[in-house]
Amino acid sequence: MIAETVCSAVSAAGLGIAVVTAYRKRYLTAARIAAYSLVPIGLVMTGIVGWLSDTALSPTAWAGFGVLGAAWLLFAGTRAVERRRGGTRAERRAERAAARGARADAVAPAASAPSLGAGKSPAARPAAPSASTTSGTASGDDFSDIEAILKKHGI
Repeated sequence: MIAETVCSAVSAAGLGIAVVTAYRKRYLTAARIAAYSLVPIGLVMTGIVGWLSDTALSPTAWAGFGVLGAAWLLFAGTRAVERRRGGTRAERRAERAAARGARADAVAPAASAPSLGAGKSPAARPAAPSASTTSGTASGDDFSDIEAILKKHGI
């Protein structure tokens, strides 16, 4: 009963503020204030306020919220442990085997060298184009550099 009275008073005060705001020719703001002020009375009319007040004073409802919180903590805790461990033992073995196979193919075939320095020596790398080539004869080479970069990044 008290909650319904408070919600009605809040709605009435909000509508009064909306009228004053509309009088000052701020219609958009007034409409927004009116919308917010109608929410409490709408909640009273639908019965949600009565349900919430009954729930807030019920020890059984609070125990139910506690049980739900404990269940959520268990779910979150087991998920965190599973992520940290990497799943089951068979899944971890499969991931390790896949990681070993992926390391061998980490460098694209057209790449000049891996970024960590392992692989080809600088002498085995193809020589960079010399500066003596003119732009008319090396127009195809300009795009080959770009293609090599794109291939290196898998694009």
